[in-house]
Amino acid sequence: MANRHLSRSIVLQSLFEWDFRGQKDAEIPLIIGRNMKEFAPGVNDFSFVENLIKGILAKRKELDDIIEKAAPDWPIDKISPADRNVLRLGLYELLFSDRSEVPAKVAINEAIELAKTFGGDTSGRFVNGVLGAVYKELGEPGKDAVTTKRKKVEVPYEAMPVQHLGGAVVYAREGNDIYLAFVHDVFGHWTLSKGKIAEGVDPKIGTIAKVREEIGLDVEVTADLGTNEYIANDPEIGKIRKEVHYYLAESPFNSLVLAKKPGLDDAKWFKIADIIELNFYNDILPIVTRAVTILSQAK
Repeated sequence: MANRHLSRSIVLQSLFEWDFRGQKDAEIPLIIGRNMKEFAPGVNDFSFVENLIKGILAKRKELDDIIEKAAPDWPIDKISPADRNVLRLGLYELLFSDRSEVPAKVAINEAIELAKTFGGDTSGRFVNGVLGAVYKELGEPGKDAVTTKRKKVEVPYEAMPVQHLGGAVVYAREGNDIYLAFVHDVFGHWTLSKGKIAEGVDPKIGTIAKVREEIGLDVEVTADLGTNEYIANDPEIGKIRKEVHYYLAESPFNSLVLAKKPGLDDAKWFKIADIIELNFYNDILPIVTRAVTILSQAK
């Protein structure tokens, strides 16, 4: 994999030059060719470098938006050119590369090493912080593979500890319209307000408290929407089962006040007729559909 590390170095140097010269995409082939000849004269296959740069440039607006959300104190144009392009490279591999070829931890570690080599004294820590925050919001993909390999023990499903969460499809009536409240995450999805429920707390009561904490609404639960369950990895105890209990909850049509919470950047009311255009996670869509069906039948 030494050639891959060298190729990433060339990608970074090429992006740096492209950025410094005014981000002229037409110059990229010439820049790549010149850097390959100068820094990797023995490498004849340019495909990894070319495909990686092509992907980064195609997604650069999306990548820059995520960087600014993950590092809100650092507007993209205020980040040094070296660090800015290390983040674009690392984030692209973390989010869009084939994980069988580039595991998430490899993408992060490679970016950190590039930052240490080409950036300043604090570049490695900065890149680690930004990519680490995104990695955590993704649910730390691939961490279970590392844990399993080290322990060589597969924890049986029945033996996994269960963590309980509560979430709600929040609605309000305003005139003849029904509005739904959603929160927006840094990865471009609209989703439901939810949070962890402490052991021994009634899930309905816990969910009401979490909605108030996250979007500032006092709600009343009107229906049970069922549960979702998925497996995640806790850095302390390993694999856990996360069980999310969802409710339909009514609120006054008041302004939403989004709490400062990592991974979330907006909260809005939407008329039911308008939510069809929203980008939902696959496991959230059935919950929302169930809620809309109940509300439609109750009219």
